[in-house]
Amino acid sequence: MALPQSALSELLEAFRAGDGVDLIRESVRVALQELIELEATERIGAAPYERTEERVTERNGHRPRMLTTKAGDVELRIPKLRKGSFFPIILEPRRRIDQALYAVVMEAYVHGISTRSVDDLVEAMGGTGVSKSEVSRICAALDEQVGAFRTRSLAHVEFPYVYLDATYLHVRNAPGKGGQVVSMAVVVATGVTATGEREILGLDVGDSEDEVFWRAFLLSLKQRGLAGVRLVISDQHSGLVKALGRAFQGVAHQRCRVHFARNLLAHVPKAQGDYVAAAFRMIFAQPTATDVDAAWDKTRDELAARFPKLGPLMDEAKAEVLAFTGFPRAHWRKIWSTNPLERVNKEIKRRARVVGIFPNTAAVIRLVGAVLIDMHDEWIAGERRYLSEGSMAKLYQTSNTEPVAAIENGDM
Repeated sequence: MALPQSALSELLEAFRAGDGVDLIRESVRVALQELIELEATERIGAAPYERTEERVTERNGHRPRMLTTKAGDVELRIPKLRKGSFFPIILEPRRRIDQALYAVVMEAYVHGISTRSVDDLVEAMGGTGVSKSEVSRICAALDEQVGAFRTRSLAHVEFPYVYLDATYLHVRNAPGKGGQVVSMAVVVATGVTATGEREILGLDVGDSEDEVFWRAFLLSLKQRGLAGVRLVISDQHSGLVKALGRAFQGVAHQRCRVHFARNLLAHVPKAQGDYVAAAFRMIFAQPTATDVDAAWDKTRDELAARFPKLGPLMDEAKAEVLAFTGFPRAHWRKIWSTNPLERVNKEIKRRARVVGIFPNTAAVIRLVGAVLIDMHDEWIAGERRYLSEGSMAKLYQTSNTEPVAAIENGDM
């Protein structure tokens, strides 16, 4: 491949500057960037600023992507398209995850806390004879990428909807075989932008029932620029609910309806579970906010007559479980539960299952962070928005102080 004049000029300028420039790494970066631009040109049907009949879309800026090469880490720029998605074939979307998995397993191996299954996995991955220094090098590179992702600015757009949830992994609380294996919560925050796209916002490891932990996590999101939040969707972790009242004052809270339904079923005989579940689901099949409210009260009375414990539970939870009704009808199915985060958690569990027991919290953040970065990249590059721009416009047309109006059929 012959580099074009522009790329050669850029490379020559780097050679001339010399000071503090790794010329080999810069050469690799320029060559790889040119390959990416050539592939993008083929995908678009036109070069930058070129007019052709074959053009199918247009460029819409770039997004950064770090690639580890034998010449060192090089930062590449992947073109974004106005229509459709683009990911260059020279980059492997899942490569970062594989590196993280390898690093976590090897770290466990080096610390002497591996089981027979981990030993077999190390052998299968070609990990025999890997030195501690090699493991440290891999870990350091991944930690830098994950750290940059976890601390990046969120001020580029508003996030009216924020989802919070926790999944649990087994982690040793001290190095080596002497450390006890404990269950620790991996908390993840995702958000929907003002234009309907999804992003991963944050990640941390701690106690999901600890208010101090949740408050620190939420405040870190705000310090990074998270703004414009109108609704937080989460389960009813006691520490989280208290922290939300302090960190996001004036923001509505949607209690996950799926988790609440499970709480109700825990208070009824198993034989009556299907009846209670069906009655509860009917509440959410109503077309308007007024109908949903009336259906809740009717169902509450019917269930309380047969199962007295359910009455107080539904009275206490009503405002938070029905918070979604104060938002556009087109959004209801996407915001009345944490199901979108459940899919994220399943992917985390799938990757973590290979490791089994993590040697420390840093290993958890390394692997989970790598999974989330690639998931975030796929969301950004995806062709479809999570919520349409038209429906998001309705959200901003509604005042927070207005009563909820009846929804017309065209909004459904």
